[in-house]
Amino acid sequence: MKSQLTTLCYIEKDNQYLMLHRISKENDINKDKWIGIGGHFEGDESPEECLLREAKEETGLTLTSYRFRGIVTFCSEGYQTEYMCLYTADAFSGTLKECDEGKLEWVDKDKIYDLNLWDGDELFFDLLEKETGFFSLKLCYRADGFWYRAVLDGKELELLDLCDENGVYAGHVKERTMVHRDGDRHRTVHIWVVRKKADGRIDVLLQKRSRNKDSYPGCYDISSAGHIPAGEEYETAALRELREELGIEAGKEDLRFIGIHEGYIEDVFWGREFKDYEISAVYLYEKPVEISGLILQESEVEEAVFMDYEKAFEQMQDGSLPNCIYPEEFLLIKKALEPGFISDGVRVVDKMS
Repeated sequence: MKSQLTTLCYIEKDNQYLMLHRISKENDINKDKWIGIGGHFEGDESPEECLLREAKEETGLTLTSYRFRGIVTFCSEGYQTEYMCLYTADAFSGTLKECDEGKLEWVDKDKIYDLNLWDGDELFFDLLEKETGFFSLKLCYRADGFWYRAVLDGKELELLDLCDENGVYAGHVKERTMVHRDGDRHRTVHIWVVRKKADGRIDVLLQKRSRNKDSYPGCYDISSAGHIPAGEEYETAALRELREELGIEAGKEDLRFIGIHEGYIEDVFWGREFKDYEISAVYLYEKPVEISGLILQESEVEEAVFMDYEKAFEQMQDGSLPNCIYPEEFLLIKKALEPGFISDGVRVVDKMS
């Protein structure tokens, strides 16, 4: 039985990484993937001894300067848990040789994400680029090769399904901050809590985002909204967001689907570029709600207020209401409350930069 301990190294030169395209072996868990160089510990090897031996065997190079960057715990259905020591190396001697594991190639760092990588490996490069210091990362994969969990230094990370323009899973899962770094299309849910007044006018519940949020801190927003974690469905996510953010316990029969919203916006928060490309299922919640009965999620929501719909829209347009609400989606609320409204096929688009 092979050791459960392995090394992986990304050798650097001229703003490139040496990558191994695993194409040589048929029964290879990494078949057709691009990875770094490395392998299993042998005998009583230390991590550094394994690193140096594997580098020499696979590349012909002798590493002369390297750094231990982190520990990665791999959990894969059908396989033993693997503990991988992750290194980078920036100096070496010798001549690059052919590798019987696959094809070695120097790849520009800005082209790495164009390769056929394991989805979780993108986290390695992101952490390495950020120079985050030594880290412990746990990645969990299903038997089909897709990951469903990531934990960084003991903190659960949020994984999102990438999707097509119709909100259908597109075959990749990505960590949330990287989704917003790259502007990847992903799924969210938007739930608008509304009430009709005796005079026929509409009140809409707005939440004020926490001042510590990573985007649009302190702005008024949708009654309840959120990303859909990888593998979760729209309605399940909508009910969970209502419960977590506002303390509203609802059932599927309490939600009225009114359409799909496609939104894209670019901005900068806390000194970092933020790109948001959402395909959102939009719902109305029309059961009676009292502000005093809400239980707000302090980490997400600073306050919640009912506002007259027309007044809120007017203040959104003149800039007196700090908000991050898409105007076309807000107009959809009013249309959905008109007699004879049919939600089938309704799609609204807001794209701003």
